[in-house]
Amino acid sequence: MMNRVVLVGRLTKDPDLRYTPSGVAVATFTLAVNRQFSNQSGEREADFINCVVWRKPAENVANFLKKGSLAGVDGRIQTRNYEGQDGKRVYVTEIVAESVQFLEPRNASGGGSNRNDNDLYGAPPREPQGNPYGGGNQNQRQNNNQGFTRVDDDPFAGNGQIDISDDDLPF
Repeated sequence: MMNRVVLVGRLTKDPDLRYTPSGVAVATFTLAVNRQFSNQSGEREADFINCVVWRKPAENVANFLKKGSLAGVDGRIQTRNYEGQDGKRVYVTEIVAESVQFLEPRNASGGGSNRNDNDLYGAPPREPQGNPYGGGNQNQRQNNNQGFTRVDDDPFAGNGQIDISDDDLPF
């Protein structure tokens, strides 16, 4: 049997973070996923898919995603039911996310954030750069990360080689 879902879409509203009585974090959000085809009017339609994520990824989703953020969800479909307030049985189908990928910079989806974009995980301040994929002469930038390697630095910039000793190889 196989139950695997991979979605890419935008959040329709800010994620809702809650905690179970035992203290486990759970975040819920709705992802708007565009359909591949247009309707008779020539307009693209979207599906609105409810997603749930648990524990530390739930806290990350609540802290770093907001309405309009582009996100990738990898998980499984799950159905559940419960008795509603009117006494009728309510059936719910949702995606239980095993991982959620943040697919754009935090400030790219519009809106403002009170947090500084440079304080993610205590990272040093980011320097402006024209090409987000490296490019250009990496040696022209000042190195103010005090010995830390930036995630977006291209180790092959310059002469196209990196220095690795045989002791660094895993085999």
